[in-house]
Amino acid sequence: MTKPPGLLVHRTGLDAGETRFALQLLRDQLGRPVWPVHRLDKGTSGVLLFALHPETARLLGAAFESGQGLQKTYQAVVRGWPADAGLIDHPLKRMPDDMRSERVETQAAQSRFATLRRFELPLPQQGFASTRCAEVRLEPLTGRRHQLRRHMKHVAHPILGDATHGKGPLNRAVAQLIGVQRLWLHAAHLRLPHPVTGEKLDITSPLPPEWALWKSFP
Repeated sequence: MTKPPGLLVHRTGLDAGETRFALQLLRDQLGRPVWPVHRLDKGTSGVLLFALHPETARLLGAAFESGQGLQKTYQAVVRGWPADAGLIDHPLKRMPDDMRSERVETQAAQSRFATLRRFELPLPQQGFASTRCAEVRLEPLTGRRHQLRRHMKHVAHPILGDATHGKGPLNRAVAQLIGVQRLWLHAAHLRLPHPVTGEKLDITSPLPPEWALWKSFP
């Protein structure tokens, strides 16, 4: 399915006030149980994979865990003008609610990025008359929690709309300027082998309509 921004994958104690979940919506739509294979942050839109059988979910989950033959591609809008392309190789600490006593506290993490377009917003920031921004393609090579958001913050190009790892005043100014408040991160493409046949599966989610708003800024 294509998950809209603001929708949780499943019920969680971290957001106890929510009453709508992708798992429940898809189950009700199909009239049968479904099993989530992976997860997307609440604010992230895009490709979200479910299985119709628990054994398929287990096999696919193992593929996501190992990363074997798996390729995930995201699109984001970030602050600043990144290099044309690069590799971010920066270990990430486990988040407090994701700790397990038998596991290491810090995990290796790598992400690739490529800059698709650079532009400026008419928003004064830190003594400058405008704010530099860019649309980027992101590819996580490992599957750490909030990896892309944390990696882009690490290289000083936080994803716009990121309330945890970005800049609050800038996020609010951008939301007021374009009339949309969201995390500007979209899971655009997922490639993985079929768990039974091994055939390559390519699953794509087009950019949401609000993404077109960025084209009005040169």
